[in-house]
Amino acid sequence: MIITFFGHRNMIVGSELQAKIEKIIDENTDKRELTSFYCGGYGDFDTACAHVCQKIKKRGVNCEIALITPYIAPAHQRKIYQMPGAKLYDLTVYPPLEGVPPKFAIPARNKWMVDSADVIIAYVSRPYGGAYKALEYARRKNKRIINLADLHPTPPQRDSL
Repeated sequence: MIITFFGHRNMIVGSELQAKIEKIIDENTDKRELTSFYCGGYGDFDTACAHVCQKIKKRGVNCEIALITPYIAPAHQRKIYQMPGAKLYDLTVYPPLEGVPPKFAIPARNKWMVDSADVIIAYVSRPYGGAYKALEYARRKNKRIINLADLHPTPPQRDSL
């Protein structure tokens, strides 16, 4: 089972929303099989989901938490291991994106994540941006999608700096 997460980069993810993420994961996993959690690692929603996955892992659930990176360059890899949440992930996966120009690497990575997923847990509340495009792609692929924005009031957005 592969569960992939997509959500807005800048948002406040409170304990109520984290509890909903945890409940949805519990409802959509088979405790007897390995669950792989695919996170993009680029924003508040991704980080919150990685924290929830760590909590689930500490309960003894058979799972792994993967950071899916869109860039293989050594300089980017060093940044990954220096980012504050690096210890949340069990492994880093680089999808087959050789030949994809860097400008298009994140959207290509997101498509790969969708294609690989059995379930997509998202928080997408506005009709633009990378998370929205990934969700639209998932809809076209008839993936199982749980969009928390449909179930939870919009959390306050952080000001962009």
